[in-house]
Amino acid sequence: MESNFCVNVKGVPMPKAFPEKAVRSALNYKAKPGEIYIATYPKCGTTWMHNIVLLILRKGKVSEDPLDFFLGCPFLEMVGADYVEESKAKVIKTHIPYYAIPYSDEAKYIYVARNPKDCCVSYYYHMKLLLPKDTDLSFDTFFDGFIDGSIGYGDYFDHLLEWYQHRNDKNVHFVTYENLKKDIRGEIMKISKFIGEEYEKSIVDDPTILENIVYYSSFDYMKKDTNRVMEMFLNADEIFKTRNLPDALIEMMKSTSKNRENKGSGNFVRKGIVGDWKNHFNEKQIKLLDEKTAEKTKNSDVMNLWKDI
Repeated sequence: MESNFCVNVKGVPMPKAFPEKAVRSALNYKAKPGEIYIATYPKCGTTWMHNIVLLILRKGKVSEDPLDFFLGCPFLEMVGADYVEESKAKVIKTHIPYYAIPYSDEAKYIYVARNPKDCCVSYYYHMKLLLPKDTDLSFDTFFDGFIDGSIGYGDYFDHLLEWYQHRNDKNVHFVTYENLKKDIRGEIMKISKFIGEEYEKSIVDDPTILENIVYYSSFDYMKKDTNRVMEMFLNADEIFKTRNLPDALIEMMKSTSKNRENKGSGNFVRKGIVGDWKNHFNEKQIKLLDEKTAEKTKNSDVMNLWKDI
């Protein structure tokens, strides 16, 4: 499905903002043994999990490099497969649906799911951040796209349900955004064990590692650090011109920066709360999304993930 929000590339609805060459290379990429994929539908906790996983691998140490956000855990369809190949990145993030994701039995996949209403609101603000400054995108307009799946990466429920079917695969770790909020320490321990028992052991042996992971992946820290880096990116800071970066990333930075004309700060990490949808949905929208949820999930127990909220 193509729309104002997305374009069809090899059968996958992809955001128009991404360079098509990078997207095509991402869809052709072959997963390698030992790679760790952070897979999500947009705005379901990708950046949060990105930070958690890198901190686990680095035993609680945070990078001082402002470009580590883009290079430490490359975004496959944004930077393109060539960079991922050359960098030999261990951790890769993507929103590509399960049916099209680079797959290997010897790679690991961490999927983060978030309740559909909060996902919709967060995705809306994300789109507003990236669109040209003279674009007036209303929540009502975006909501319609979310309901009919005519946005980047397509229908939320299709994405969620396919991954949910694989939640018990030995190389898949399935977690919800809400459980990360509820018990971050417990979830970090589960993730570290999934990545490798040596990482779990390092945390058990040195509890300060866990506290550092919690601190450096906290929303207070990410709002300061990640938003600073995104502002540099969106406003084409000089640092992006002096480093050897993926061509696709430079192309996207130039395009986004030109469109925005320095329209403001990069509020990429916004609120990070559960329930913000209540401040945005009207009664008709609640009814429409509830009806779609019931229809799409009638043969699944997936919505039990959020029965308490």
